[in-house]
Amino acid sequence: HWGVPRGGGPPPGGGVAAAAPPAAAGGGGARVARITDGPAELIGRPLLVHPDGSYEGGLGGHPELDRTAAADARAMLDAGRTGSVTIGAEGSRCGQPLTLLVESSVPPPRMIVFGAIDFASALVRAGKFLGYHVTLCDARPVFATKARFPQADELVVDWPHRYLATTDVDARTVLCVLTHDAKFDVPLLELALRLPVAYVGAMGSRRTHLERNDRLRDVGLTELELARLHSPIGLDLGARTPEETALSIAAEIVADRRGGSGVPLKGAHTPIHHEGGRPPTGLITSVA
Repeated sequence: HWGVPRGGGPPPGGGVAAAAPPAAAGGGGARVARITDGPAELIGRPLLVHPDGSYEGGLGGHPELDRTAAADARAMLDAGRTGSVTIGAEGSRCGQPLTLLVESSVPPPRMIVFGAIDFASALVRAGKFLGYHVTLCDARPVFATKARFPQADELVVDWPHRYLATTDVDARTVLCVLTHDAKFDVPLLELALRLPVAYVGAMGSRRTHLERNDRLRDVGLTELELARLHSPIGLDLGARTPEETALSIAAEIVADRRGGSGVPLKGAHTPIHHEGGRPPTGLITSVA
């Protein structure tokens, strides 16, 4: 169902709506947003939103309406979600409310957590809360168990770099390296930092980070590739517990994906809702 307006008959902008399924089938992903509650003259108009934030068609209202609707739809596209969102008729959160039905054509994004440590259990829960399909990977079967990680969608017992080389990732995938052991970290990050994924973070002290970077340079990584690494992982929240640490990591992932600064909104002169962020450049990439 691609949003037939109330009252029956073909929806306005049918050509735009018809383009959504082929866009999804081609691997590019797409979202269609339609007004389902609001002024009668706007009901059913489609807006086709692409992963890079560009869009086709128009909702027919205020000039800012399309831009705001596209930004909200793109956020839902990143999460692989279908649902409704309410925005103002002038593209803000104020004014006459309009309800948009946003329909997705992609699965949820992946979070792959490497290292079955106590911090990983909390991060798995945080990843599920954010809407990720979460995989926990560890080479040690005694630690990577369903009893320890009941909320993980998938448990993999394998060397981290070997698993990453054979699984599918895309431009929404986040990789969290909590192994904290050079024999795992170095071959894993050597591969991860060369993949077109959304985020790569690694746990460790500042000293560990510097020593690990030297090892990664020794295996041929460039400074540009090393600059992609979020290490020490997470934002500076003063975290102590596994749950607090997971929160700091999750917050850094959101800030990185949405173009946020990570500074408190109080006293800041930055927009609350960022239109930018780093757009996905593609969806499924296999490195097998």
